[in-house]
Amino acid sequence: MPICAFDIDTAGVATVAAGDMPAAGYRWVHFDLSDTDLPGFLAAHVPDIPAAALTAPETRPRCDPYGAGLILNLRGVNLNADGPADQMVAVRMWVTASLLVTVRVRKVFALDTMRAEAEAGQAPASPMAFVASLSARLMARVQDTVFELGDRVDAMEDSVTDDDRPLPPDLAEERRMAIRLRRYLGPQRDALVALVATDSPLMLQPMRDRLREQANLAKLGVEELDALIARMTAVQDHHTAQATLKQGQNGYVLSIVAAVFLPLGFITGLFGVNVAGMPGTGTPWAFAALCAALVVITVAALWALRRLRWI
Repeated sequence: MPICAFDIDTAGVATVAAGDMPAAGYRWVHFDLSDTDLPGFLAAHVPDIPAAALTAPETRPRCDPYGAGLILNLRGVNLNADGPADQMVAVRMWVTASLLVTVRVRKVFALDTMRAEAEAGQAPASPMAFVASLSARLMARVQDTVFELGDRVDAMEDSVTDDDRPLPPDLAEERRMAIRLRRYLGPQRDALVALVATDSPLMLQPMRDRLREQANLAKLGVEELDALIARMTAVQDHHTAQATLKQGQNGYVLSIVAAVFLPLGFITGLFGVNVAGMPGTGTPWAFAALCAALVVITVAALWALRRLRWI
């Protein structure tokens, strides 16, 4: 059986559905995709193509007119405990003047809020008013999620001002989250734009104006996500450049040290061989002379590196 079913009159008064379709207003029927009664209900009340869209295993946001109705899929932020927010939940809809069918896979909190309002006796007065109200609730939650992500990216950008701060550990995950949200919100923007532009008789001007605002919010959300992805990429690039610079500086210092000590190592190695005939082995001041020569060679090496502008 459906999760809920309400008959809603033209004044927005909702009552539990019973019997035949209402003579005025519309009927809202809400199903879970796993409901065994769903195929029979769709076979009796919904054309084949919209019925297939409602039961498809995978969906993307869309808006397509079909006969006198609309096939509409929207997505909202996943507020369930079984998944992250960026794993957006789908709402599948078949909208006509007298029947509104919604199908979910996971719990959709925006629909549950509208269900609670209908149980209290109030609901949108027309199917398109229902769609406009639902899309506004979905987009409000999407906006909140995008703004919260923006605040976290602002905190990440603070690390750019301090070269000693390490790369934010959650940068990669936040970047993936933004990409996944962008993946779903882009098609949702297109679906809402197509919904506003549709010439369906269901779409009256007040609803068109309301939905146009939701389409604009979706556009802003996409633009904000694009900007956040670019900003996180810039943070990653900055830290990568700093790490490369430090590695190059460390390698440079090691190269200078090696260049200075290379002749010293050669000379001490040469005079350290244990064979007969080494000069100075019987002279008391020979070690002091060797140390002095090493100091002179070190100064000469530093002078030569300075002259070559290597240091």
